[in-house]
Amino acid sequence: MRIRRTAIGIAALLATILPLTVFAQTLDAPTLRVEARGHGKLVLEVTAGASGAPDGFALYWMKGQDFVARAMQWPTDPAAPGLRWAFFTGAPSLNLEAGTRSFRLSPHQSIHVEIGDLDLETGLTSNSPGELGDGATPPVEWFVTSYALDASGDGRSPLSNTVSGLNTSSENCTYTIGYWKNHPQAWPVSSLVLGDVAYDKEQLLAILRTAVKGNGLVSLAHQLIAARLNIANGAAPGAVDATIAAADAQIGALVVPSVGTGYLAPSSTSAKTQVLDDFNNGLIGPGHCGIVPVRSATWGSLKTRYR
Repeated sequence: MRIRRTAIGIAALLATILPLTVFAQTLDAPTLRVEARGHGKLVLEVTAGASGAPDGFALYWMKGQDFVARAMQWPTDPAAPGLRWAFFTGAPSLNLEAGTRSFRLSPHQSIHVEIGDLDLETGLTSNSPGELGDGATPPVEWFVTSYALDASGDGRSPLSNTVSGLNTSSENCTYTIGYWKNHPQAWPVSSLVLGDVAYDKEQLLAILRTAVKGNGLVSLAHQLIAARLNIANGAAPGAVDATIAAADAQIGALVVPSVGTGYLAPSSTSAKTQVLDDFNNGLIGPGHCGIVPVRSATWGSLKTRYR
């Protein structure tokens, strides 16, 4: 009787383990699509396969010359030279979409993520959260792939399709937050008003260097500063006039950290922040910025291009 109970116990244990093992082995790969390109980022649509992405998903991206040097084969070691990665496993708070509150995806669910705009986002880890470019440097072709993470957190799906896109260069139009933060000598003005409060250049730089930490006021102020500097530098403001007015009205008398201690919920600022982010990246706004389309290329043409 004891042997039989032991056998039954082992069978029950296997019944709980085997479905997880099979699940991890059969997790479907997601699919990727490039939605838009900016000076400092690529906007990607990640769509889960039939099994979903129950523990989130990962993105790998490399510069074209590095990817071609590997014969267009993705490395298996995350520490491989030139490989950039991000693991999306929690909840976003910066780039929010209607109904999307988690990077853990249901079957066939899609979400937009922005490589090059991850340093202010939550729910992820990355070895390269910063911008892909600043609009002042030549554009770079980037190759990107993805995979889903399984429910136990220690497995993964096969790789998705590989997509490529170029960040854009600018011609006297808009520049990103990173450009203005790192090139204070290029600022066309020495003070700006955010809401009802005036800030001098040193205060504005301090705000740009302040981590968001879940404060929507800070993320909105970052993009508002860059947008105002772009406009002062000659960028046509029509695409964001209404958004800037709405942002100023919402900020009001709040003083932005680290200068002050004001706070706004990210859910209340996300839409405005996104519009201003797209303006600063050249996705909307002045039409004279160079827009470089996504390329589909053969292995032969890529070898020639990066030779």
